[in-house]
Amino acid sequence: MMDGTQINMKKWIVFYPIYVNSKKTIAEGRRIAAEKACENPTCVEIADCCAHFKIPFAIEPEKAYPRDFMQRGRVRMLLKREDGSLYNPVIGTRKQLMLQVAELVPRHPGRTKKQEPANASTTSGPSRSGKGGKKKK
Repeated sequence: MMDGTQINMKKWIVFYPIYVNSKKTIAEGRRIAAEKACENPTCVEIADCCAHFKIPFAIEPEKAYPRDFMQRGRVRMLLKREDGSLYNPVIGTRKQLMLQVAELVPRHPGRTKKQEPANASTTSGPSRSGKGGKKKK
């Protein structure tokens, strides 16, 4: 596919993990509905989704999200070939790509281990009863 010639990635779409992060608000950069978004996706997980969809991609780990410079990394993707045909007929727009990636990331093989402790901590939270503070005698 790529024969060593320099590829012009300026035309590729940019995909920051924050676009599909359910923990962020629209103002913070989320671009799809919170119900459809996934929790704290990483560049590697998004790149694996691209590989799954057979879409050319490149990870840029040193790049930061402009609204939150602590969020490092982004993925560049190419949805269409030079002749205008789609690499994946299911994904034609950025929005479709975001929805597909957000759906796939929670099923990422590296994620299954990480999800369990998060669920355990949420169950222990509301079990405390009462308002707290000092008890009256």
